[in-house]
Amino acid sequence: MKKYIWGKKKILKAIFIIVLVTAVGFGSYCIYGLYKINQLSKMTFNEMLVYTTKDNKDVVITVGIINNGKMTYEVYGENGIIQPKKEHIYEIGSISKTFTTSLLCKAISEGRISLDDSIERYLSLPKKDYYPTVRRLVTHTSGYNEYYFEKPMISNLLHKQNDFNGISEKMLLERLEKISLDDSDYAFKYSNFGMAVLGAVLEKIYDKDYTPLMNDYISEDLGLTNTKISDGSGDLKNYWKWSESDAYMPAGALLSNITDMMQYIKMHMGEESDYLSMAHEVLAEVNATTGSYEKMGIRIDAVGAGWMIDNENNFIWHNGGTGDYNSYIGFDKENQIGVIILSNLPPEYRIPATVMGTEILTSLQK
Repeated sequence: MKKYIWGKKKILKAIFIIVLVTAVGFGSYCIYGLYKINQLSKMTFNEMLVYTTKDNKDVVITVGIINNGKMTYEVYGENGIIQPKKEHIYEIGSISKTFTTSLLCKAISEGRISLDDSIERYLSLPKKDYYPTVRRLVTHTSGYNEYYFEKPMISNLLHKQNDFNGISEKMLLERLEKISLDDSDYAFKYSNFGMAVLGAVLEKIYDKDYTPLMNDYISEDLGLTNTKISDGSGDLKNYWKWSESDAYMPAGALLSNITDMMQYIKMHMGEESDYLSMAHEVLAEVNATTGSYEKMGIRIDAVGAGWMIDNENNFIWHNGGTGDYNSYIGFDKENQIGVIILSNLPPEYRIPATVMGTEILTSLQK
């Protein structure tokens, strides 16, 4: 009996740890905790960079800027020292969501789906009074949690792997069956689970598994040559492991480099593609800006198709974080300026890319 009780306690402890670890997985908007926010808000980008890279021999942070149609970038190492220009391959975490929603906007433009369609129109689900609409999925107002605990998370924790590795689409659909929601706009709650559901919907629309579907879209439609669903290959270390057909891939499984990401920003800032512009239209007013965010110039006033919208500063942005990487993408369409920061540091390490990227973008507007 004692062995049983001890074993049960150990399992509960493991689950508790998993909840904590997963809570800071990709897409977490916990921006900065221990460093004094008032001091942080007064720092320049260079001061932030030097502080973040201080005495870290392994750090590689790449910063790309688009201004007046010109793309430039720098690579920084320990103590903020500029390194040779090399196109490193980074995990971009939840910025992957904007690629998933870009594909959704293409599907809308083709008449394959509507924002106000219920997900049950496309997924094989048991009858219920209500399932969320696509609009509510992409604006994080569906009522779904950030994620739901599944058994593979225990093994992932023990082996120090990607929290979401091994969570299959079957598990996703089974979880959907168990969740009951009301037909209403819930308060903004960032949801990796909701984006995973959207990925499953896109698979049904195009009759293709997500990995080849997204890889083909990126190469054929967007014309990007160094962006893909992660296969663990790249010149940096500690990429997350993904299994074939993992359900959470649409929420954060892409790898990319700086040139591809700058080209991606230019596409979204340009007017060449009507369906990409659709992604930036306000679909939900959410007023999700906290006091600490505001002090650092970070705002979430509204949400488009997967994009965060800062109405006050005229920014459209997103961030991303995995176990050992964090990133930021943001742009001002009116002034045609954009910033991308790719970092091989964990999201909680010193000053994250979101804070630094916001500082650069703000300074470019002046």
